[in-house]
Amino acid sequence: MKNEDIAALRSEYAHMQLTKRSVHADPMAQFSIWFDEAVAANVMEPNAMTLATADTNGQPSARIVLLKGLELGGFVFYTNYSSAKGQQLKVNPAAALLFFWPELERQVRIEGSVDRVSKEVSDKYFSSRLFESQVGAIASDQSSVLRSRDELEEHVTSLLAKLSGTTPDRPEDWGGYVLRPKLIEFWQGRESRLHDRIQYTIDGDTWTITRLAP
Repeated sequence: MKNEDIAALRSEYAHMQLTKRSVHADPMAQFSIWFDEAVAANVMEPNAMTLATADTNGQPSARIVLLKGLELGGFVFYTNYSSAKGQQLKVNPAAALLFFWPELERQVRIEGSVDRVSKEVSDKYFSSRLFESQVGAIASDQSSVLRSRDELEEHVTSLLAKLSGTTPDRPEDWGGYVLRPKLIEFWQGRESRLHDRIQYTIDGDTWTITRLAP
């Protein structure tokens, strides 16, 4: 596709609106409302979110992860602690999340600090996963170099046979994080690109709500 064709791609947004009066005073409650509406609208993977992290040199990195809980004062997700994102969060525990629900012409942008959840919380979630997913987490040294796909599949096959009929323990290098928000922005697409943007920022325990220019 030519550059001018890419530049010409556009959609008109005209379905809904967002005002300071219509939103909940608590952004986590507002997020829950929107999340439930995304689920009800059959949005594909409504819990899929872009996680952006950065290393000590400020080099950003982004990838899709899945939201697994709204608890502990924030947004919970799980991964390998030794992965690239895990290593970045270890040295720079600040991150951003982005949810995009095109069916509703909505996105939610979140910034905050990240901590590991407790071992008990990680254990509980790991035990709820399908056996094959548990084995996959054990088998994969996430972000490390593989000689081939066959190497990974052979390792998984071996572990499936070895652990069959057991309840696998959670690997020590796999578990959860919680991003506790300092800023949450709700974006509602509007006609003529005059989108609604409602932003929450926190000072102490108090959230301030402002409208931003589109």
